[in-house]
Amino acid sequence: MTNNHKTESEKIKILRLWNNVAIIAGGFSLIVAVLLILNFLQLNRHDPVETEMITSLVERLKPDPSNDLLRNEIRAVDLLARKAYFTNQWQIRTGGYFLLVGIAIMIIAFQMIMTNEKKNPLANLEGSENLLLSQKKARNMVGIIGGIVFVSAIISAALSHQKLQKFYLAPAVAENVEIIQIDPGPERAPESQTVVSQGEVAGAIDTISTESKNAKQTEDKPANTETQAVKPDIKPVKVEQGTKDPAGQIVELENPQYFPTFRGPGGNGIAYQKNIPVSWNGETGENVLWKVPIPLPGFNSPITWGEKLFLSGADESKREVYCIDINTGNFLWAADAANIPGSPAQGPEVAGYTGHAAPSLATDGSGVFAIFSNGDIIGLDFDGNRLWARNLGVPENHYGYSSSLIVFENKVIVQWDNRKIQQVLALNVKTGETIWSTDRDVKISWASPVVVNTGSRWEIILAADPCVDAYDPNTGEQLWRVDCIYGEVGPSIAYADGMVFALNEYANLAAIKLGDKPEVLWEDTEYLSDVPSPVATDEYLIVATSYGVVVCYDTKTGTKYWEQEFDNSIYASPVICDGKVYLIDKQGIMYIFEPGKDFNLIGEPNLGEKMVCTPAFTDGRIYLRGYDNLYCIGEK
Repeated sequence: MTNNHKTESEKIKILRLWNNVAIIAGGFSLIVAVLLILNFLQLNRHDPVETEMITSLVERLKPDPSNDLLRNEIRAVDLLARKAYFTNQWQIRTGGYFLLVGIAIMIIAFQMIMTNEKKNPLANLEGSENLLLSQKKARNMVGIIGGIVFVSAIISAALSHQKLQKFYLAPAVAENVEIIQIDPGPERAPESQTVVSQGEVAGAIDTISTESKNAKQTEDKPANTETQAVKPDIKPVKVEQGTKDPAGQIVELENPQYFPTFRGPGGNGIAYQKNIPVSWNGETGENVLWKVPIPLPGFNSPITWGEKLFLSGADESKREVYCIDINTGNFLWAADAANIPGSPAQGPEVAGYTGHAAPSLATDGSGVFAIFSNGDIIGLDFDGNRLWARNLGVPENHYGYSSSLIVFENKVIVQWDNRKIQQVLALNVKTGETIWSTDRDVKISWASPVVVNTGSRWEIILAADPCVDAYDPNTGEQLWRVDCIYGEVGPSIAYADGMVFALNEYANLAAIKLGDKPEVLWEDTEYLSDVPSPVATDEYLIVATSYGVVVCYDTKTGTKYWEQEFDNSIYASPVICDGKVYLIDKQGIMYIFEPGKDFNLIGEPNLGEKMVCTPAFTDGRIYLRGYDNLYCIGEK
């Protein structure tokens, strides 16, 4: 009798425990649900992004584009607006997760209650049947009311997300002022459309300043716009090894025609071409050798090897890789990236400013490799024949995939930092098979890998919240890690003379001194970037911000030598070539200046087409990808 009483007492305790869990989970879920509903109601009454204020300020700036006070006020409001947008997005996303977890725990608790009630000793007592029936009815009523509230909360969260997007992309009211969409993520390029958006106030200033200078843009008349494929007679370029570059990096492959990946050899923003032009004009056609339209959209930057240039383009249903003759602009071939094993029937939803072909390609002189938003990766030979293709899984993040590829020896290096999987991979260039893969304890990143030789070894260096770390390119072994960065990381690192530089907007700029135990040598928080990657020499670090300010630091001390504010916003990364920095803004104006203690502007030629892609170089030429066209610039 005592044992039975004890068992019954334990059952009663369990029942009470699950009742308490249900009450707590239900109360928690109810609070979260009410907050989500109230947030939606608040959004209907108030614009958290202050779009009207920004638009009003832009209108005030239009007749007086030289008003620095008003310009600074716009930038300040823009900064607050972006913070408000991302804070609201985070609150909605986090609240939704909390609500789902709370509901799941409550459902489990109810299930346990019903299971234990069947064995409840109180059920044998007189009148308990009516009591249990009343409790069941009460729970059903609470469940119905709670269900209505929870469904309303989920709908409110979805509508709040859409509402924020409308605020973020509110229609422009400034007549004849073209204001284009911002990229709120790293290497995330916008579609061409007329909207005001958070952080894109600089785009408005771009256009206003351009109008004030009467620089009306017209379509270029290229020397050659043919796109018919021709049979090329091109052999792989032989390369020299062991040459030291201006950043103190040992160059594995150096050739005047060699620009094999995003930001050049190793992805470090240093190029080795000579006789690069410093003047051209898209309106008059000065030094525009040719211009060709690109069939499918994409925000990847061009790469070159020998006399071939490579790009990719994609939309929701089609993905292609293009090979173009650098001398004529003729399309040598276009390869369809279709029928890939494991490829999803439907691609992921991506932001328009990222698209389906954001990552830049990579080549080793015999093969070219491309990756797309749905995780499809393909290897092709230089005649466009497929070597291999596979799907790495659909990358899950809230902007779209944008990390560019890079090749080291016989390996294609992939930075695969997504919501569910964070890895760095090495794939065989001939077969596409995984040579090694290393899991990473990081968050989503849109940055790209950089490969450097520190003098003692080769390293793959990556940036992602919360760290900058390095891996052995032959084995995938982690070599070192420094926790020094956070947030939604978009810029890649820069390397020079044993120093690594990493930065991210709303975080910091960290200068890491390599050695037996890498450590942060200095930090700065004044000027940061969310899109452009920095570039460095032994002495000078060049940082370009997306809102148009360029800064030069001493690499060893962090001393700021100068800062220069340009009229237009910047998303392309600076590249040092022929002793000069080449940096193009979103309006197509190239700023050419020397890396040094004083700012010395050499030229600012205007191409006349909006662009966000980083330029590629061959000897005597520059290749620029605009929203619609690819340009070749060189002395005529």
